[in-house]
Amino acid sequence: MSTSYEISETATGTAPWLPGDELRWYALHTRARHEKAIERRLRDEGMLTFVPTIFETHRWSDRKKKVEVPLFSCYVFVRCSLNAADRTRVHRVESVHGFVGSCGRCLPIPDDQIEGIQKVLTQTVGCRSYPFLKVGQRVRVRGGAMDGVEGVFVSENGEGSLVISISAIQRSIAVRIEGYDVEPA
Repeated sequence: MSTSYEISETATGTAPWLPGDELRWYALHTRARHEKAIERRLRDEGMLTFVPTIFETHRWSDRKKKVEVPLFSCYVFVRCSLNAADRTRVHRVESVHGFVGSCGRCLPIPDDQIEGIQKVLTQTVGCRSYPFLKVGQRVRVRGGAMDGVEGVFVSENGEGSLVISISAIQRSIAVRIEGYDVEPA
């Protein structure tokens, strides 16, 4: 089976929030291959969600087919105020293991990390999941469709890529940035 990548649309839901509630992004650890169903159930509960997806072309001996798959397997992002009502709505959804965090504390994800992923997915550039990196030069794209997107610059086989990471779930995506001007962040 070989795999090729193409961008798909992202899904979000909307919810009415009370003034004063601080909305932040959180990652939910989910059962494998249940990300889209969980997102749908959370949106039905009135929560704002995000599951970044890509299209992969899967090839078998007798056929090939484009399949939409989550960019980060086993994770759904939810934007909430993390009050008791929000926690209850999340934990009532079947196949959600819980919020990503440590020592019983949920780790919020900075808005710029989610916005960077969303911005890349709206472009017609190929991207793929990438191993999480802790070391490397942080860079910011200057100009063009991805202006302001920050990440780690890496070079593979002479091609420059920008790796955008979500620290809380230790997952990253890589996008080729050939032709873009980058500066140290």
